[in-house]
Amino acid sequence: MNQNFKTDRSVEWRVELRAAMTPKERTAIPRVKMPELDADYRVRTQREVNEGLSLEQAVLEATRCLDCPDPGCIKGCPVHNDIPGFIKNIERREYPEAIKVLNRTTVLPAVCGRVCPQENQCEASCIYNKMKKEPVAIGHLERFAADFERQITGYVPSERRKAAEESQTDTPRQFYPIKVAVVGSGPSGLAFAGDMCRRGYGVTVFEALSQFGGVLKYGIPEFCLPNEIVDHEIGKLRKMGVEFRKDALVGATYTYRELFEQGFKGIYIATGAGKPRFMGIPGENLPGVMTANEYLIRLNCLGPSIFGTNGVLPEGKRVAVIGGGNTAIDAVRFAVRMGAERAMLVYRRGLDEMPARAEEIRHAREEGVEFMMLSNPVEYLADERGYLRAMRVQKMELGEPDESGRRSPRPIEGAIEEIEVDLVVESVGYLPNTPIKLEGVAMNRKGEIVVDETSMKSSASAIYAGGDIVRGPATVILAMGDGRRAAASMAAAFEKAMGEIRI
Repeated sequence: MNQNFKTDRSVEWRVELRAAMTPKERTAIPRVKMPELDADYRVRTQREVNEGLSLEQAVLEATRCLDCPDPGCIKGCPVHNDIPGFIKNIERREYPEAIKVLNRTTVLPAVCGRVCPQENQCEASCIYNKMKKEPVAIGHLERFAADFERQITGYVPSERRKAAEESQTDTPRQFYPIKVAVVGSGPSGLAFAGDMCRRGYGVTVFEALSQFGGVLKYGIPEFCLPNEIVDHEIGKLRKMGVEFRKDALVGATYTYRELFEQGFKGIYIATGAGKPRFMGIPGENLPGVMTANEYLIRLNCLGPSIFGTNGVLPEGKRVAVIGGGNTAIDAVRFAVRMGAERAMLVYRRGLDEMPARAEEIRHAREEGVEFMMLSNPVEYLADERGYLRAMRVQKMELGEPDESGRRSPRPIEGAIEEIEVDLVVESVGYLPNTPIKLEGVAMNRKGEIVVDETSMKSSASAIYAGGDIVRGPATVILAMGDGRRAAASMAAAFEKAMGEIRI
């Protein structure tokens, strides 16, 4: 990974900033608490739960950063953001400089500051953990810097704003007459597009659906990630020169061969993993049983009212969401906001084994979600009309750890309970959106594209891939890391080829 953007901590202002307080004084400052909407209010609205840090909160939290000589936080970040560099700029109240540092390595700082699992990545590598103290709130500060930039846009005189935008893009767009295509507008495709555009390549993003953003727009509720945030980040890419085409299903609307015929010299495939996985139990095809993917798309983008009887609007209904990941938590919290009489999260393992973020779990508890741990549906039952009326749930216990290190659930003989439900949402995993009519590209038995993990190049010439289509369902930031690696590798291949041309 290219880390040429890493800020030099020996510059005069950084040295002076470190000298202004002792490490003991900095580590004595308690970690900031993110302001949140009250639970009783937020369950009646789609407003974002986390309200963001104030200027003074952000500066104080930035003051905690020790500006380490060998920062573990950068190593823990899949896109290698210069974390001390942007945080120290917040401490000295140079907020435009902070976002300028972030923009060098990420195209989605406002998104990552909200939905990335910092507790398992950058914050997990913070030196504070070794001191048995809470790590610096890196995610909160990244969100602050990005939100500050968005909120002041339009209040800065046009000449200054234009100059600031030009200085932040670092984009010599006219240097190379080479076009590349990106298939999919999710986080991996956007990261690739941004890095290639900065390097001067012409970039066109093809999106099969009617809105750009992929999982960021279709799969994450607005109370976690408002659509305006995603649209703003995509707008920055447009200003850089990235072209976006919607309703373009590559493989159908255009074939991959046609993209090359149109003059694209390289293709990056980032189609994600949105194909639902099913449990394979009786009654799964009943009206009233759906996947989390379908449920969230309906509510996020289409609205529930057009789906009629036993649709997704659960006012007065009993809703059960099956699964323990972030998508399951999002779905059950959405059900609460839609007026569910009873919102249940049904998970076959215990609370300690849930892969969802701790903050999401806490929010769900505060909002009245009922957690049914060590429970697994084995059958869905219909009423006299053929609609879902109940589910039979097998009680489980934990046995030995599985391949992931989590203890495997096993059924308790005879412990089956029937629970009345009106709507079931299954969130038990996803399969890759395997590209259609893609010849010469090796795929594994799951339908994921096989790539060289260093370069992200597929087995076909000039075709690279990354994100969930390569690694399976994972995090936004890991998908972005793949996009950045692929961009660096593809650009290096182009530059090598051009260097070998002799006239």
